[in-house]
Amino acid sequence: MAPPQRILFPPEKICMGWQQRQRAGAGLYNLGNTCFLNSVLQCLTYTPPLANYLLSCEHSDSCEYFLEDLLVSLLGTSQGPPEPAAGCRRKAALLSQPPPRGCSWNTQAYKPLGLSRRVCCHKDASFYWDISSQYTTIVHQIFGGFLRSRVTCCSCKAVSDSYEAFLDVPLDIAAASSVTAALEDFVKPEQLAGENSFRCDSCGKKVTALKRFTIERAPRVLTLCLKRFDFSGKKIGKVSILVSPQFVQYPQYLDLQPYMSQGAAEPPLYTLYAVLVHSGGSSLAGHYFCYTKVKSHFLHLGDYVCWGRQTLAALFLAAKVLGEKVS
Repeated sequence: MAPPQRILFPPEKICMGWQQRQRAGAGLYNLGNTCFLNSVLQCLTYTPPLANYLLSCEHSDSCEYFLEDLLVSLLGTSQGPPEPAAGCRRKAALLSQPPPRGCSWNTQAYKPLGLSRRVCCHKDASFYWDISSQYTTIVHQIFGGFLRSRVTCCSCKAVSDSYEAFLDVPLDIAAASSVTAALEDFVKPEQLAGENSFRCDSCGKKVTALKRFTIERAPRVLTLCLKRFDFSGKKIGKVSILVSPQFVQYPQYLDLQPYMSQGAAEPPLYTLYAVLVHSGGSSLAGHYFCYTKVKSHFLHLGDYVCWGRQTLAALFLAAKVLGEKVS
């Protein structure tokens, strides 16, 4: 990928630890079908590098975006939910629209990151930033990484590499009982054959090949998105009526080394700090809530309220996971 024409946010300005005193904040009002949005915003609120940036009010100098005001309000009180301003109500109403058919709430839930990225990338409408520059925003500097897709011809062993930016890693949990097992499946080579054969430039024809994804550059904050719904929107269950319930398990600490590209930078170590949970049978029903880490314990955050300390039993819930790099 070509180098960026401009660095929109310098990475050296990112601080992974809390720069201000950290404490439990408040819940959020449900403005109508916004429990998923509230839970995502709570996870983002307790993401130290993003919170540091927004609490500095640097963003409001060049952009009017409600996430900064909301975060300041959330961390500024523990007495109850802050009253949403009119602008927040309008934006929440827009973000709470049902997803298109065939699109799960997983995609819908990350609209706040998508909106923030577009706003930051196009502050100057008269100038179009190149794609490499767009990957240097504050959002990509914190949550963004790069995947490598390598296709190896089974005949001549020629290698073809391509790279793709990501803000989260989607994991198939239909046949996985843990996050580490799902990650192993994610990087497992896939055979391209038959109608899905690969056209090899060296061989000059379609051939059988192996395709494998690996993480080329790890993000500072890792987001793992468990694919909890099938195409019809039905929840992928882990419960059998004949045996005790099984959940997708994930560790408190995660080492990405087994899933990195060969020759990539030193693999980071992540520690769990937020969990986004969906309770219900399909993407069209149910409720979202989250656990976020404050100091050494987890808070259970739902609409309106913030519950007290939670144990690491939250680690055994089937959920969406966010992780922060250990310095």
